[in-house]
Amino acid sequence: MDRAADARQAGAGDEDVAQDRARAVEAVRALARASSVLERSSPDLSLAHYRVLSAIAQGNERASNIARKLAVGKPTVSTAVESLCRRRLLVRSGVAGDQRAAALHLTPAGEALLQQVETEMISRINDLCDRTPDGGRLIESLVWLGAAMDSRLADRLAAGRSRTR
Repeated sequence: MDRAADARQAGAGDEDVAQDRARAVEAVRALARASSVLERSSPDLSLAHYRVLSAIAQGNERASNIARKLAVGKPTVSTAVESLCRRRLLVRSGVAGDQRAAALHLTPAGEALLQQVETEMISRINDLCDRTPDGGRLIESLVWLGAAMDSRLADRLAAGRSRTR
């Protein structure tokens, strides 16, 4: 191959990289906009508070585990938990064998609000899916994204444990 052909081939590769980056930027911006759509699902619950309630509903009872799962600082979770407790959406209970720890549980009001908000969020996501070529594939891709985030968290936790040994 001559130098001109090599240059054309390298240029084509650069165009592919630029196109891939442009699509990735579109995806990032779409996710940011989608979070705004979800944020507006309820005047009664911010997206940050929703994330805490949903983490607890999934079985994460300790604030430290919630902070790790949501990739936020413990003070952020503590502030949210305090607010949600004041609103009687969460309760704290003791943890057997650990006097310092508190387990977090949704109250019936917290469960009802979470269900109400998730119903509205589902409605909004379904509306967006109806506007895409393949809404089912979009939902499946979002589920895969959630699994990928869980896998990434598990990898980070494992790497952290191996460094402390």
